[in-house]
Amino acid sequence: MKVSEAFPSNFLKAEDLGGRAVVCSIESVDIEELGQGRDKERKLIVGFVGKTKRLVCNKTNAGTIAKLYGDDTDGWIGQKITIMPKEVEFQGNMVWAIRVSLQKPGAAPGRVAPKPQPVPEPEPEPADQDGGGVDSDVGF
Repeated sequence: MKVSEAFPSNFLKAEDLGGRAVVCSIESVDIEELGQGRDKERKLIVGFVGKTKRLVCNKTNAGTIAKLYGDDTDGWIGQKITIMPKEVEFQGNMVWAIRVSLQKPGAAPGRVAPKPQPVPEPEPEPADQDGGGVDSDVGF
């Protein structure tokens, strides 16, 4: 048995992405209180179409989505984002985290729209032969 099976979570972890970038459609954006006692905090929670786990959206990821689709989270619903595992420094240690790509799925590399606008359905991208491609079928 895996420890992750003994203590399942409703929230995404970097390991859930299987080392791949994943394109997801945003289904919901809510504020929830997480933690207990003095550690209780209000967090932004992003749900995805067809996925059971949700993303606890930190300030970095929220800022990235806001750059893509605007500051009003109501405008995020139905939009697509790419999430990926990334090594980051946390309290002096390197750890895996989830990061949102600044590139809109289906957009030309390096181009960010200056204002929010609807994103057309992108063509499915073929997976890279080396396993490093974008995958929307990762189950979480």
